[in-house]
Amino acid sequence: MIVFTKGILDGLDDQELKGVISHELAHIKNYDILLGTIIVVLVGMISIIANIMARLMFFGGRGKQSKKVSGSGGKFTLILLIIGIVFILISPIVAGIIRMALSRNREYLADSTGALISRYPAGLASALRKIKGKSEVRSANSATAHLFINNPLGKNSRVMFKSLFNSHPPVEDRIKRLNEMSFGT
Repeated sequence: MIVFTKGILDGLDDQELKGVISHELAHIKNYDILLGTIIVVLVGMISIIANIMARLMFFGGRGKQSKKVSGSGGKFTLILLIIGIVFILISPIVAGIIRMALSRNREYLADSTGALISRYPAGLASALRKIKGKSEVRSANSATAHLFINNPLGKNSRVMFKSLFNSHPPVEDRIKRLNEMSFGT
């Protein structure tokens, strides 16, 4: 299902709207929803595995045998505990960065495929120019940002290293690529 806001329907002309529709159809054609679902499941699995490791490190292995561990075995357990904690803290962040990087690449692919569907890349480029100035949405957050054609969080986002966590590539880069497709340069 593809949904458009009243603002986008009223604010874009027919050629621009065709460009946006073809971009969204390209997401369907390229199985981006399926891929996104698989990525979310894999990120969830990483979090679950990290959680299991943490519980095993903190609560596991404290039976009769652990009292007889020599000094070097205790150091090894401490090292494993530190590695486990680092893995627990970093793995969801790394998984999120990978998910967003893949999402940005899929946006470029949807732009290209959409331009092939509509046979008019300039329509989507023009729509992106218009949307760029009006893309900040009050009710959007990082969990719903991927549902928009442009990053709805805008430049005022308070996220550190926000370019790593953006679900969409910079609009200027997308427009440049679409213009190159239009002009064949």
